Amino acid sequence: MSENVVNLHKPTDPPATVDETAPTVLTVMPDAPPARPVPLWVRSGRAVKQVATDEGAKNTGRVVVRHGAYVVGGARIVARRTWDGRTGSRYERMMRAAEATGNMEAAEEWEERLQRFRTARHHRRMDLLHSPVEAAKGMAVGTGMGIGVLVGLGVVMAISNGDVKDVITPLAATIEFIALLIRIVQVVWGPLLSIGPFLALLALWTVGSKQQAAPQWALPANVRSSEGEPITPSIVVKALRDLGVPALRGAIKEMGDAGASMLGPIRIAGCGIEVDVTLPSGVATNEVQQRRRKLAENLTRHEHEVFITIPEAARTVRLWVADSGALDEPIGPSPLVTDETMTADYAKGKAPWGQDLRGDAAALSLYQRHLLITGLSNQGKTVALRSLALWVALDKSVQFLMGDLKGVGDWAMFDGLATTLIQGPTDEHVIEVTEMVEGAVKEMNDRLQAPPGTVFPPLIVVVDEAQVAFMCPAVDEDKRPYGGAKAKSRYFTAARKLHNQGRAVNVLLWQGTQDPTDQNLPKLVREGAHTRASLALGTESQARMALGDKAVDGGAAPNLLRPGLDQGTLVVASSGIDIPKGQSSITVRTHYIDDDAAKVITARAKAMRDGVTTLHTIDRGEDRDPLADIASVVGDAARVRTKDVLARLATLNADAYGNWSFTDLKRVLDDAGPEIAYKSDGVMVVHRDRLTRALANRDDEGSASAA
Repeated sequence: MSENVVNLHKPTDPPATVDETAPTVLTVMPDAPPARPVPLWVRSGRAVKQVATDEGAKNTGRVVVRHGAYVVGGARIVARRTWDGRTGSRYERMMRAAEATGNMEAAEEWEERLQRFRTARHHRRMDLLHSPVEAAKGMAVGTGMGIGVLVGLGVVMAISNGDVKDVITPLAATIEFIALLIRIVQVVWGPLLSIGPFLALLALWTVGSKQQAAPQWALPANVRSSEGEPITPSIVVKALRDLGVPALRGAIKEMGDAGASMLGPIRIAGCGIEVDVTLPSGVATNEVQQRRRKLAENLTRHEHEVFITIPEAARTVRLWVADSGALDEPIGPSPLVTDETMTADYAKGKAPWGQDLRGDAAALSLYQRHLLITGLSNQGKTVALRSLALWVALDKSVQFLMGDLKGVGDWAMFDGLATTLIQGPTDEHVIEVTEMVEGAVKEMNDRLQAPPGTVFPPLIVVVDEAQVAFMCPAVDEDKRPYGGAKAKSRYFTAARKLHNQGRAVNVLLWQGTQDPTDQNLPKLVREGAHTRASLALGTESQARMALGDKAVDGGAAPNLLRPGLDQGTLVVASSGIDIPKGQSSITVRTHYIDDDAAKVITARAKAMRDGVTTLHTIDRGEDRDPLADIASVVGDAARVRTKDVLARLATLNADAYGNWSFTDLKRVLDDAGPEIAYKSDGVMVVHRDRLTRALANRDDEGSASAA
């Protein structure tokens, strides 16, 4: 009995040496089965797959299908045109289109035209019943008259030549000419029958190729992409048909070729086109608005290149379609940069802000309008807000109080131009900005109590990154919060007071904020702005916060702007800018003014003024030196009106000087020295040199007394 031994260890003996010089012998296993032949159907399938996936074969297939479809499509188009010319189908289509759009007046007009067409066709057919007899009579009479004329001509020739044979010469010549024509027809008829079908096919191919009557996949590559193709009525109708609205698709199918009757004239509008579309009955405008992206793609455009607004006409949407890529091109520089002689007029002028989508200049009136600009971070909010301040700064009557709660120097060029400029993101900066706004409220109340008819210089309070103020957790000694959206909030309360009554006395609040929510931009504050503008936002709810329900329902959609790509593009809702009739908002591409250009503009603005001493903090100390404070607010100006001195003192410290009148100011100045305040051109002013001299003399006397 044999036993099987299983070795559990690896072999330790070295492998046998292989003689590399020995010939290699290929051993064929006798039991290996022969390779099976590949079936014919498999080989055929591989060959078909190879041909089908070969790019050259695909291009050849496209060419064959395309040109064949041109012929078939051309025949269909010619047959349709012939049928339309011989029947009343064209009128019936127009009637159905008018009925689908609810235009019964147009439907009745087309019905009347159809009746006239049918009446004329009936008369033509009745005339055909009598035409054979009339044609035979006419032919007999014409033949007889022709023979008579020829014989008469022959008689004349016979008399002239003295040869009686000339009587039939004209008649014989005519007969020979007719025989020649018959021979020519006999020669040409055969080849004409041979090439006639080819000429007919060529004509049909020409019609089909002009209409691109072939499947989309078979068209040439440049036509298949259709990138940037011109917008035509047929393209707009097809895009609307394929929008996915069943009622709209059914109505357009019923209209047939008359679907273009929904469209108004296609107008050139800046860097694109504009067209009004009257929707069929049963189709709401919001059904088209909600499908903006699909409509844009149907028009071979990107989503940001198509804007849908609602004009005044019922069941009508207005489409603005940009030329492909036009909105990605930058606009030109601001006139503030290119025109060094430009000045501003706060009351009657408009700030050159940018261009609308049509390429026309977009200018904004700032007169007695509170302003709110919002958007996502890093979309150009500060530059857009600052460009308005740069323009109005060229009106030397305008005064500024500025708070930049970002504090990176975006507003540093207004140092020496703004009465107050606070820059920084901390709670302490928020406290100072809040007190600055409260000082503006005090100034507003003083102006409201002035005699009727008093004219006040514009005071514009600018708060950039205002969401920092609303979100500030700091509280004062009375436990009142500086931030928040409740009645106890000091910043919120001050902003609301300015919104309520400030415009009446030219005290305005401009705010810039980002990523609006109910927490960082309360409802009452955002709705208090007369001009509301928004850059790119994330959601429709934010768009409603920024611009209001009316603007968004009318087509405003800052949430559809492209973050990072549409920087500086704003959707604006304001009575201060020209908005097309029937629309609730306008899209503006703002000019970009960098920091260097802004510094040049503010330098021009400073040169127009007497000199402004800018306060960088709000002094809340108890011990005040009124004369020194007066000297500080007068600054470098040779003379300053006492009215302006009082306003600046109230801004410097509302607690100490907020209730001061001219009498209080005059008392301090009279105690300091004679004629520091005096009348110049009928206006009371403070003389800087005399004030400085009085302050120096007081300090000298104080030093001597101390000695």
